[in-house]
Amino acid sequence: MKRFLSILVLILTIISVSGCNQSKEADKSLDSNEVVEEESKRDKLDEEKNDEEIEEIADPKEQIDLSLKPNENGEVMVLMYHGITETEDVWDRTYDNFKKDLKVLYEKGYRPISLEDFVNNNITTEAGYTPIVLTFDDGRQNNFNIIEENGDKIVDPNSAVGILEEFHKDHTNFPLEATFFINGTNPFRQPELIEYKLNYIIDKGMDIGNHTINHNDMSDKKNQDPEKIQEYIGKEVEFINSIISEYNVNTYALCNGGRPDEKYEKYLEEGTYEGTSYKNIAILNVGWKPNVSPISSDFNPLSIQRVRASETQVDGVGMYDWIESFDKNPSRRFISDGNKDIVTIPKNEEEKIDKDKLDNKELYIYESN
Repeated sequence: MKRFLSILVLILTIISVSGCNQSKEADKSLDSNEVVEEESKRDKLDEEKNDEEIEEIADPKEQIDLSLKPNENGEVMVLMYHGITETEDVWDRTYDNFKKDLKVLYEKGYRPISLEDFVNNNITTEAGYTPIVLTFDDGRQNNFNIIEENGDKIVDPNSAVGILEEFHKDHTNFPLEATFFINGTNPFRQPELIEYKLNYIIDKGMDIGNHTINHNDMSDKKNQDPEKIQEYIGKEVEFINSIISEYNVNTYALCNGGRPDEKYEKYLEEGTYEGTSYKNIAILNVGWKPNVSPISSDFNPLSIQRVRASETQVDGVGMYDWIESFDKNPSRRFISDGNKDIVTIPKNEEEKIDKDKLDNKELYIYESN
């Protein structure tokens, strides 16, 4: 009997413990379900909040400040320099005058971009400002000179590169962008430093362009020959690539602005010389006026106008004349919207653009006052 009672007590104890455990497990299950449900609610709220935030910024056009009167079909100055010297001349700018030019451009709201970005309509200029392109022809030593100071080789602070670097250092929102069009096999006239200089320029984010092997004027009668044209352009590409092999030389400034007969012009853009091929995305004239926007119906990358950055014998069409003209007629000036993926223009510019040139960019047209 005692044994039976002991067994009965044991069975009841086991049942009781089991019931408690099941109750605890059930409680745990309920707690777990509540946690999952609460997390699900939080996730849903987070998703709704994210959706609201995405909806708020879904249209980047709303971020464009129309009070700045953006006009990305406005005109752009491609400025042409040659020498930076002690004495002012028709094709030479003094050190101080070049520094003055940069200061005026900065204060007037102009900001450099690369020639390639201009041609490709990759305008990254900040909102309310105007892109410009800086170019230097002939590869003179005063464009990029190396001097010794206390036994060290340094960039001459009075050379174009030195002045540009110093100005950029003091004005970081004035990008270090410029194209140096070189000719011949001794650019910048310090032969022992050719490799150093060419690499220095591209490492700093500036560019090298083609100015032919012998400063060849393509309008000369003796140059009306496809073979000669390709030699003059291709041979310079060959030389440059012998120094900086991976660099794509794809811009060309016409010497004296000279072009060959129309039937030979295609060789300015593209050709081959002794196995070296070239294809220019931009061909620059000497010019006397700003260039149209890269989205303009009139834009031709193979005939880009330039403005002389000078005050000597400019016949009313030098850089300062055009700055004054833009001051008086701001609607003609390119004004960036600050978004490289959107092209913003006032309604009255719509008929002047070629929408095929937008590529994948969004066109934003607004009513101007």
